[in-house]
Amino acid sequence: MRFGSTLFLRIAVVIIGLPVLALCVFVVPEIGKFTAKLYPDMAFLKYFILADLYAAAIPFYSALFQAFKLLRFIDRNDAFSELSVKALRSIKYCAVIISGLMAAGMPMFYLIAEKDNAPGIILIGLIIIFASIVIAVFAAVLQRLLLDAITIKSENDLTV
Repeated sequence: MRFGSTLFLRIAVVIIGLPVLALCVFVVPEIGKFTAKLYPDMAFLKYFILADLYAAAIPFYSALFQAFKLLRFIDRNDAFSELSVKALRSIKYCAVIISGLMAAGMPMFYLIAEKDNAPGIILIGLIIIFASIVIAVFAAVLQRLLLDAITIKSENDLTV
């Protein structure tokens, strides 16, 4: 396949990564400061919030890297290979980790939402958890389909 066939997807992956990078640089520290202002007697919550959100960014960017690898395999006509299955497996695990980290941080987000009277914070957290679970399930289904296709391809190669 040609590089141009996946160019749009590569651009989309970069565009998906840029807002999260901007959030990590500009918004996450402000959320930490805001948490410290809301709970001055429990200022250590700031560090838990920062650790949770930054820890969730690591598997997010790892999944984006795996998506780039998967697109490179497609460009090299290696889409039906064990490497593609490994990339999808990594994407699945990254999505599960993101979901778990966000679920672990929900009690802290609840404290912020309760004190600030902003239930939208909890809704945003639930949307992120749900989206991560959907991505994990989608990656698992694609992984299974790809394994079946690889099996069929290898059986067809042997029956020449």
